[in-house]
Amino acid sequence: MTIPEQAKASSAARSPETLLKVENLVKHFPIKKGLLQRQVAAVQAVDGLSFDVRSGETLGVVGESGCGKSTMGRLITRLLEPTSGRVEFEGVDITHLGTAKMRPLRRDVQMIFQDPYSSLNPRHTIGTIIGAPFKLQGVTPPGGLKKTVQEMLERVGLSPEHYNRYPHEFSGGQRQRIGIARALALKPKLVVADEPVSALDVSIQAQVVNLLDDLQDELGLTYVIIAHDLSVIRHVSDRIAVMYLGKIVELADRKDLYTRPMHPYTKALLSAVPVPDPRRRGVKSERILLRGDVPSPISPPAGCRFHTRCWKATEVCASKEPPLVALETGHQVACHHPENAPDQAPEDTKLLSEAREAIEVVTVTTAADEAAPAAEVPGPAAEKAVPAVEVPGPAAEKVAPAVEVPGPAADKAAPAAGGTGEPAAEAVEPVAEAPEAAADEAAPATGAGEPAAGGAGAAAGEAAPAADDGGDTPPKKTSSAD
Repeated sequence: MTIPEQAKASSAARSPETLLKVENLVKHFPIKKGLLQRQVAAVQAVDGLSFDVRSGETLGVVGESGCGKSTMGRLITRLLEPTSGRVEFEGVDITHLGTAKMRPLRRDVQMIFQDPYSSLNPRHTIGTIIGAPFKLQGVTPPGGLKKTVQEMLERVGLSPEHYNRYPHEFSGGQRQRIGIARALALKPKLVVADEPVSALDVSIQAQVVNLLDDLQDELGLTYVIIAHDLSVIRHVSDRIAVMYLGKIVELADRKDLYTRPMHPYTKALLSAVPVPDPRRRGVKSERILLRGDVPSPISPPAGCRFHTRCWKATEVCASKEPPLVALETGHQVACHHPENAPDQAPEDTKLLSEAREAIEVVTVTTAADEAAPAAEVPGPAAEKAVPAVEVPGPAAEKVAPAVEVPGPAADKAAPAAGGTGEPAAEAVEPVAEAPEAAADEAAPATGAGEPAAGGAGAAAGEAAPAADDGGDTPPKKTSSAD
């Protein structure tokens, strides 16, 4: 029996701003074996989700692969039948509505699928795909179906000329825009986007995300966006829910979640996000590496499902499941030992044995950044030692000017000769011997050691007659071709 005052209080608590309300939503997929197909186990994909979505906001859902994000999206759009729980849309229970009763609600609840390639029928044209919601709902748009579809194509950044084309003629980003146009054709109130940008390039991701923001402002949409990329979720979301193994472990506003994460799993996720900021080049940061694999959803661990990989796990974490409670205004977390909040189990301080080896903390410093330029750009010692072996060019410039261009060598040798030719030859000959040794060492790398030595000897022979003239006649320059 319900007291009228309690009914009024419950309706006031729900408030008309709450568009979607989920309570203890559960979905288990049975595993059957044997000839009689008896159920032997079940995959606990979603196990007790409770949250609400306000009108006009964007709720982001993040988590590892296999944690139940996509299953949750299909449950709230009633593409899957839940095992138990309750889903309310605008105060109406839609948990177990049949196909006929759900058809009118399809106009208000739509979904953007993850794969832009398999979500479009390859045998239908773009006009037929986007116009299908109007035909299924029996809606005749003003101005005609073709004109409305072409306007939707323009709204999502495509050309009206694409009306008669097929999906295989478009790229991945363009196909995702077609899926968005189909989902928004009837102007729904709630749109569930299941990883809408995960299969796209980075530049296309930015275009699709900005398109979703513009359409939300233009049409007053409410989003539930499922994604892996924490940077995308931070850009588009008002509130963020973090899922782990079928449960929500933290639900908070975007700013609070990124500045003061309370759950250890959320802290580990945020530590792995790279910060593309040059001003943080000299800032030390810690990277938390979780060891071990995610437990199987067929037999999840008892107590807190994260305690097998948590560095703060105690005995109470292995025996008692923490409830999702609000430790601060608008910040809910399911943890016995939260990070930036008072400990909910202060008496339990004995860590589990697996908690001591659960993570590996790596401190990222700038030592590697400082060592990288020295390794990439050779120092002065390398400039002196390496060119003689690997690159013979610089060695020839320092050791044997008389080898390639004997003129300058003769200029220096002529004053030393004092107007006679023989001392000049003696002065040049030792210089010609050094390139022979250098060429013999560099011969395996260049394969041209002997011609270089021969050229040096010829250059010395030509420098001597030039010195016999007493230095009055300038030395004759010879090219390497001579």
